[in-house]
Amino acid sequence: MAVLVTGGAGYIGSHMVWALLDHGEDVVVIDRLSTGFGWALAPEAKFYEGDIADRTLLRKIFETHAIDAIIHFAGSVVVPDSVRDPLSYYENNTVKSQALISAAVEAGVPHFVFSSTAAVYGTPQDAAPVLEDSPLRPESPYGSSKLMTEIMLRDTAAAHPFTYTALRYFNVAGADPRGRTGQSTAGATHLIKVACETALGRRSKLQIFGNDYPTPDGTCVRDYIHVSDLTDAHLKALQRLRAGEKSLVANCGYGRGFSVLDVVDCVRRLSGRDLAVETVGRRPGDAAFVVADASVAANELGWKPVHDDLDFIIRTALAWEDHLGKRNER
Repeated sequence: MAVLVTGGAGYIGSHMVWALLDHGEDVVVIDRLSTGFGWALAPEAKFYEGDIADRTLLRKIFETHAIDAIIHFAGSVVVPDSVRDPLSYYENNTVKSQALISAAVEAGVPHFVFSSTAAVYGTPQDAAPVLEDSPLRPESPYGSSKLMTEIMLRDTAAAHPFTYTALRYFNVAGADPRGRTGQSTAGATHLIKVACETALGRRSKLQIFGNDYPTPDGTCVRDYIHVSDLTDAHLKALQRLRAGEKSLVANCGYGRGFSVLDVVDCVRRLSGRDLAVETVGRRPGDAAFVVADASVAANELGWKPVHDDLDFIIRTALAWEDHLGKRNER
């Protein structure tokens, strides 16, 4: 059997493809290469360039390959962009996911692992780790678009022989420790990516969006998870579904947070370089404090992160930025 990875040329998707291949899986990728890169694809993966809403292409893939599971990463992910252009996010993240789920049901694909987000929770009411049964109050079209897809998966599983796992990511960062792939999107907004680019002179400054939040140093606090630990959670979710277990929603995070200033200080220390920092106003849709309770992933998936170390996360991110710089100079 084969696994179809949507968005497999993107940041998290490309890590997932490598992880699946490392575990002996047959991997098929669909990606329209809007933000992903063909060179990021593992050569052993079978690649189709196209859109996840292209029913003709999906039918071809399902007829050609014995797909028993889909791991779905394709979508738009920038919260402020979703506030400025909500309809594109509902189109790309929700409407196209509906087309993919529908095609999967039609083809008899039994398992689905979905890339969801902590943005479905909105701003937690206190500084406690967020549980899966916490109120779902997304504050951006991005979060709403992902929650809508979770609801579609829930209802599809109730109506068809179909099981799913929705993994709600907290802040994914870092790069493959073996240097095979990493966050490569130009103009990316992820804090650690931006901080590393700034440290290496590829950006003139780093902007901090608000320093008046109700947190210890006034900047937003987030739960940063290394991308390799995240892909391991997907592998375990896939194995669990194949073993006949029921559908599941689970948080993916480490259960502790770091502020924006914590991250900036860590990048300064590890890079040995100063960062020009500018504090500006808050961004729409940014919550003050978001940290995971990941006990469901631990108990149900048997997930045990091995890279719960901000220094390690940032070292791999810096190493990847150095690699990208040398690659682009060739």
